[in-house]
Amino acid sequence: MVTSNENKDKDLGYLKQCLVLAQESLDAGDEPFGSVLVNKQGDVIATSRNRTNEVNILFHPEIELARWASENLTSQESQQSTMYTTGEHCPMCAAAHGWAGIGTLVYLASGKQLNKWYDEFGRPLAPIHFLPVQDILKEVEIRGPFSGTLLDQIKEMHRLSYLKIKDS
Repeated sequence: MVTSNENKDKDLGYLKQCLVLAQESLDAGDEPFGSVLVNKQGDVIATSRNRTNEVNILFHPEIELARWASENLTSQESQQSTMYTTGEHCPMCAAAHGWAGIGTLVYLASGKQLNKWYDEFGRPLAPIHFLPVQDILKEVEIRGPFSGTLLDQIKEMHRLSYLKIKDS
């Protein structure tokens, strides 16, 4: 990932908001994923968190933000928007992102890291192959994964999520 310090500081601020949403998901008994959609001016215009336990298995926050963008933004506004999210898109979410025409994606943890964590926790792997988002999305600026404290926080949330699943 190559990014300027200015972009990195801005990105980390939005990723912190994603972590708050991921914590809300975890507190609600769901897997910890959270996402925000930011417009050209830097305003958060939509947020979503994982609700696969509440709604259905396909209710990923990234799909919901892509849906929101396609219903509420012009194609130019979508192109000038950035989706921030705690985890690299799964192939389903990447396709939704691409079809919605959102211009930039910033993610905290990669699918490769998530699979590594699942293996470390003894958790069964996801039922799909995580592909690098660059293999799915065209003409989208992509920044991620990140390192440091925020990455440690989302890893811990995933560990706690697995413990809840394992103990239920």
